[in-house]
Amino acid sequence: MHLVIFIILSIILSLTIFWTVKKAVLIGKWEYIIYFLLLYFPIYTVFLSVTYASTESVILVKSFQIFKDLIVIFAVYLFVLFQNNIFKYPFRFTIVDKLFLTLTLLAVFFLFAPIGEATFSAKVFYFKGMLIPALVYFLGRNTKFDDREAGLFFKIIFGIVIVGFGVNVFEVIFDIHFQNITGYAGFNLALNNVEPSGNFGLSWTFETQAITKRLASIYSDPLELSSSVLMGFAVGLIFYLTSKREHANFYILIMVFAFVSLMLASSRASFAAFFVMLFFVAVTFRLYTLIMIGVSLVLAFVVFVVFFASEDFYYFVIDTLTFQNLSSVGHLVEWLIALEGMLESPFGVGLAMSGNAGSVTEELRIGGENQFLIYGVQLGWIGMITYILLLAYSIVHSIKVFRTTENLMTARIAFTGAAAKTALILPLFTANAEMYLYVSWISWWMVGYAMNNYPITKHHEA
Repeated sequence: MHLVIFIILSIILSLTIFWTVKKAVLIGKWEYIIYFLLLYFPIYTVFLSVTYASTESVILVKSFQIFKDLIVIFAVYLFVLFQNNIFKYPFRFTIVDKLFLTLTLLAVFFLFAPIGEATFSAKVFYFKGMLIPALVYFLGRNTKFDDREAGLFFKIIFGIVIVGFGVNVFEVIFDIHFQNITGYAGFNLALNNVEPSGNFGLSWTFETQAITKRLASIYSDPLELSSSVLMGFAVGLIFYLTSKREHANFYILIMVFAFVSLMLASSRASFAAFFVMLFFVAVTFRLYTLIMIGVSLVLAFVVFVVFFASEDFYYFVIDTLTFQNLSSVGHLVEWLIALEGMLESPFGVGLAMSGNAGSVTEELRIGGENQFLIYGVQLGWIGMITYILLLAYSIVHSIKVFRTTENLMTARIAFTGAAAKTALILPLFTANAEMYLYVSWISWWMVGYAMNNYPITKHHEA
């Protein structure tokens, strides 16, 4: 089974990369690289798992890990190559550009500064994880798609939602994690030195405290699935809201598929983020009825928990809210450790000293389950505040583009980027969510695409 999945995925990815590179090199459409990344990011861990299970080659797996970075760098190289005169490139910076550049330069400083106990190679590896998303944003910042090309971008996202839901259905029917089939445990042990744990031979992330399965579909774990389908839901929703009702049934189906996958992932943070995203949509479209419905649902949930829920569920909710639940306690402990580190070293302790990235060793790790605090520990309070401002301005400016652009596809991309970043805010509090390649990097591309249209709007002076 490993070999079959490996061959199928290899053929799909090979054909896609051949097509995108051909378009990029022969006609200069370097922007098409995003289509390959769209397909590669969701199945990234599955592909690496089946590659190792089929070949047992660590070198081959590591080459595929590096490949995603090389393809982004290749796209940037082609962008420079196809500029008629790169020295006449019109630099028009928005505040989002400046904040992203500030965060990247701050990371460059900590890369070379003799700060922290991590090795230089570990710092380089961690810095790469910060640089590549910045380059993906840069690619989006310079992408110009017509309606057909933007439409293909969204069609791929629809396809990913459908395939992800289909794999979830398979997991439910056969009562098995897809990762048990792909060889995830062996890959995680060989590449990340993480022993299998939990009751399903994977890791504790794949189960609830009630020892029920948390499904991950084609993604690396249930947390990435839950975050990613929020973006898929946002795409279905914006198409539903901006399409004629007689053509909207398909988009309703996409939203249903995304919501079911969200439920199967059993992520409390992402489930709460779903309602935050609905509130964001309601405010953006001034759908005050939707706000009232959301408030009513929350109140109904409170009434259900207090008066009708089982005793186990009641205490599960209470323990979660009061941080007495084991998972919640774990998050709280990590936050306190990170905050203590930030208070002791307010200007940062250096790269590769916090978080769950592969270059961060357990001996040096200071906190690691809050993306804001992870940057705060490593880059200091300045780094954390810069990152928070980057997220805030990305959302606000993308919405400005959505409201002012006359191009429908551009508006849809800007809205989806803003909605995805909004939906990620809560998961960022409980996970190193910038490591989720699909939802994080692709949403940065969408924010960049929106900012490419920002200077020509009446908000440019903002």
